[in-house]
Amino acid sequence: MSSSDPHPARAGGRELDPLADLVARELFRPAPKAAALLAERFVERHGNCVAAVLFYGSCLRRGTTEGVLDFYVLVDRYRDAYKSRPLAWANAALPPNVFYLETDTEIGTLRCKYAVISCDDFDRGARPGGFRSSIWARFCQPALAVWTRDDAARGRIANAVREAVLTAIDRVVPLMADPLGIARFDAKQLWLRVLQETYSAEWRTESPESIRSLYAADPERYAAATRGALDALAVRGRLHVETDGEGYEIRLIGHTASGTRPVRRPLAKLVYLLGLFKSIATFGDWLPYALWKLERHTGNRVELTERQRRHPLIWGWPVLLRVLWKRDLR
Repeated sequence: MSSSDPHPARAGGRELDPLADLVARELFRPAPKAAALLAERFVERHGNCVAAVLFYGSCLRRGTTEGVLDFYVLVDRYRDAYKSRPLAWANAALPPNVFYLETDTEIGTLRCKYAVISCDDFDRGARPGGFRSSIWARFCQPALAVWTRDDAARGRIANAVREAVLTAIDRVVPLMADPLGIARFDAKQLWLRVLQETYSAEWRTESPESIRSLYAADPERYAAATRGALDALAVRGRLHVETDGEGYEIRLIGHTASGTRPVRRPLAKLVYLLGLFKSIATFGDWLPYALWKLERHTGNRVELTERQRRHPLIWGWPVLLRVLWKRDLR
């Protein structure tokens, strides 16, 4: 293998950043009509404090409006996003708040769930450190900035999403290294491991086939993200890269692979579970949605009784927790 250039390419004295270019192309593509209409609803609900609306998830990948679309709504301050102080306090204490929205539009009925989070919390969640993996786990995958308030918001969101890709790879490469701190992989092997680790860090589940399909949806994108991210991490002094064009040999700098985990998994799961409980105050018809998501990912259908549907706070949680326990979501 030949050594990679430790510095990004330069053109006209300006450093090029392939990862930043990739993220910008993905984020600032034209938005589908359905996503743009929903973004307008979010801005109407939460006002001028909305800085950006990000579309992500399976509906974005598949280019469909069937099912429930997934969004993040980034705001300046929680107290400006709500008329309700308890909602603002809950959002600040354990971000994000998650809401369900079903609305009639000129192109039909649209359904979505959206998470409200401050720009500061989004920035922190995209970077290494802490035990919340939800931001970098989601936004190391392709996303789309459906709506942004201004150029400053566009720049901030692009920087955060770039950091999410770097964090995902920086957390997972050590898990693939031998005791000497050397890892060998290609882009497919790397991203299958990244996706496996990010899903298993929370009480979510994806089958191995689903994880492979996430990568297979755009292998060229993941190959470009790998090259850009590894070069950027090399510039930061995190690792040394050698490549033959497709495969990589990575030597970790300043830390070893032994015992490294991408997140503090038990604590991350606790935070995720607390977030599920908090969602009952904001989400609406949360239990059928949660079971529908589990059915979609696992193939196991759970029928609710009328009592469970009418009183989910009393009878619904035992059903959901029993399903989660049986699946042994690690």
